[in-house]
Amino acid sequence: MKIIIKTFNELSLEELYQILQLRSEVFVVEQDCVYQDIDGKDQTALHVLGIKEEKVIAYTRCFDQGFYFDEAAIGRVVVKESERKNAYGHLILKASVLAIEERFNTKNIKLSAQQYLTDFYESHGFMQIGEGYLEDGIPHVAMVK
Repeated sequence: MKIIIKTFNELSLEELYQILQLRSEVFVVEQDCVYQDIDGKDQTALHVLGIKEEKVIAYTRCFDQGFYFDEAAIGRVVVKESERKNAYGHLILKASVLAIEERFNTKNIKLSAQQYLTDFYESHGFMQIGEGYLEDGIPHVAMVK
């Protein structure tokens, strides 16, 4: 898997289409969750794409400090279901952390993790803060690094 990092304006129409398709495939269809994925925040995000055979198979979006949280933020962490066995989630998260450190000059990162993935995020140095909560009907926890 090849990692590409772009601002919103640097994304091609095909890349944007594939990102939105992957997010919809996983967050709306697979997780059976009706929510507004296209939320007006993509334009200010840094987009981290995992590309394999010309297709976006992994993705995150990252924000500078003060936009989403006081800390920098990682969101929409997603890997195509058929590719999860390849540990691409670890690669895309590492690339996202590094992108935030390099582009936003901070190591303070926060994310809203689906509760069943806390071990995954802890393996990357994130720690749970506060109590769990429901976000779009799915149990989540806040985590910081």
